[in-house]
Amino acid sequence: MKVLLLLLLSPLQGRLFLGSQEDFSFCGDRNQTQNSSIIYQHGPATISIENTAQALIIKSPFSPERRNTSYQYSLPPPLGRYRFCVYWFKANRTLKLVYGKQSFILGGNPSSSTTWWKESQNSERTSSSISNVSYIAKDGKNTSLESASHYFFDCRGSYLKDMPICEEDVEEQLSVLDKLISQPPGPAAGALEQQVLRRKLQELEKTLAKVELEGQNQTFGKATVHATVLRVQPTRAPLHLAFASQREEDGEVHGFVVDLPSSLFVMEKEREDVGEHRVLLMDISSQTMFQDENSSHVLGDKVVGISLVDRVVANLSEPVVLTLFHHPLPRNVTPLCVFWREDPSGSRGSWDSSGCTTEAGSSQTDCRCNHLTYFAVLMVSSPEITYMHRDYLSIISYIGCLISALASICTIFFLYFRSKQRDQMTSMHIHMNLLAAIFLLDVTFLISEQLASSSSEVVCRAGGLFLHFSLLSCLTWMGIEGYNLYRLVIEVFNAYHDHFLLKLCLVGWGLPFSCVTLIFLASWTNYGPFSIPVYESVGGRSTNATICWITSPLIHNVVNLGFFSLVFLFNSVMLGAMVREILRQNKKGHQLKHVLALFGLSILLGIPWALVFFSFTSGVFRLVSLYIFTIINSLQGFLIFLWYWTMVLQARKSPDSQSSSDSVKLQPNSSQGHPS
Repeated sequence: MKVLLLLLLSPLQGRLFLGSQEDFSFCGDRNQTQNSSIIYQHGPATISIENTAQALIIKSPFSPERRNTSYQYSLPPPLGRYRFCVYWFKANRTLKLVYGKQSFILGGNPSSSTTWWKESQNSERTSSSISNVSYIAKDGKNTSLESASHYFFDCRGSYLKDMPICEEDVEEQLSVLDKLISQPPGPAAGALEQQVLRRKLQELEKTLAKVELEGQNQTFGKATVHATVLRVQPTRAPLHLAFASQREEDGEVHGFVVDLPSSLFVMEKEREDVGEHRVLLMDISSQTMFQDENSSHVLGDKVVGISLVDRVVANLSEPVVLTLFHHPLPRNVTPLCVFWREDPSGSRGSWDSSGCTTEAGSSQTDCRCNHLTYFAVLMVSSPEITYMHRDYLSIISYIGCLISALASICTIFFLYFRSKQRDQMTSMHIHMNLLAAIFLLDVTFLISEQLASSSSEVVCRAGGLFLHFSLLSCLTWMGIEGYNLYRLVIEVFNAYHDHFLLKLCLVGWGLPFSCVTLIFLASWTNYGPFSIPVYESVGGRSTNATICWITSPLIHNVVNLGFFSLVFLFNSVMLGAMVREILRQNKKGHQLKHVLALFGLSILLGIPWALVFFSFTSGVFRLVSLYIFTIINSLQGFLIFLWYWTMVLQARKSPDSQSSSDSVKLQPNSSQGHPS
């Protein structure tokens, strides 16, 4: 009878002792079969109650007074069945255990019966079930559970709200974030995965804002993401705050220093109630969650976040200075300080340099910005070509193409009216087709940027296709010109070919048409808006110049550069053969004039295009070659116009019949073949 009464009254022991103010309670019967103890440990966001023959192990996320330790409490020696209850009181942040007639404040100051405890690697535990189990949650409903040796209760939400956060909570979130970053991207990786990662990062920032620190500063993290929390007391006196990261030997970036201006921490009259400032410094060695649509390359994959808890900092009178120490940069890249701008629509964000200036050194880069956020240093290619030279090259291109287009039309008309003689028609028509291709290339280039700014994507794709067709046509007719000059000068007996001009036109226009048609049919997205990044040092801004062109770099490199290489090689061989033949046949002092005429003709018909290969170099030589390339090729139609009239006037002024005969062979309206 006494035992039955004890069992009936035991569930009320804790409640009679503590009252009815607990936010959580767990009660059960434990059969103590040997000398044992209670072990309390701080754990993740769950309450865990595990029973073994050796100990009753309780874990909870509720921060004790001394963190990062485990506590061991001695249990009464008599063996037998004991009723125990675990109570959580949110109001005074107390976790209490009632075991039989004894009470323990778990995680409190150690007493004589309490010791710090560290688990031995060789310790073995024998699981033992807890019976007659019930628990009461926030809703006050008493719920019975089946017997088991281990129970878990989720504490997220109301239990942990406004609870102090300790180091384990931060390290757990950092570990989860590190694992997500290190996972290889899936087939559908993109903006959605980045949003998930940045959401986790925001949750980490909220945790860091409330974490209990052991000193003025504390650093968390061991892998990709490191977080440092700095506590700063507000003051009316100027106070600069500098922080230096740990040195990294293996990375491209060795470390960084952050210098925060005093204006951040000066106490304002309307904010005199502020107890302290918290500065959060995020050191992220991966740009996985900060990848924009342009796939911009961040120096050393280093992203540094700087923020002030509960404050949005912008338009500072004194800049925040972030200095990154790194290996010497290659000559063909330059650093650009940027910050991460979130997209309000929820898609990918982007890097922006507004409000930031860059001071680049040989092995360090200083970023001075007037706001706080996530910062990085982008690696920008082609530092030798500044925004000023880009503007000059653009102006030269537009003016040159306009002059070239007008000169090409004029030359076509002159050639048409001079091609009345039967022996002139084939060469004249070849020249006219080349000039027509140059005219199309100039015009489509001039309107390409305007088409890209239009709202119609279909129009831009058509413009990109036509620009590519014009370029390939121009290259094809250059090759035909080389063959025609070889045929006129070197071939002694020109056999008659049926429909010779028609066949040349089929090659000159049909081959480029077939090529662009195949590319378009392979994928209609191969043509469209193509963005060219243009970074400006003035104001630290960056823009994109967009034209309608080929969107695939692979197609551009294989088709355009490959086809031009063949034309260039063919015309170079033809030029060499023509020069050799003239030097062999002509013995009367006119060699130099003819060599210069042929050389000038071949230069104007494609040889200068080889300067495009020097764009892969660096330094002053690259800049000079680009200026020469832009000037000569944008004025190609105009230079052919000048060359044509020079040859005509030279032929008219020939003093003797021999030189006149030789000149007629080389001028653009000569032909020894039969027309089609």
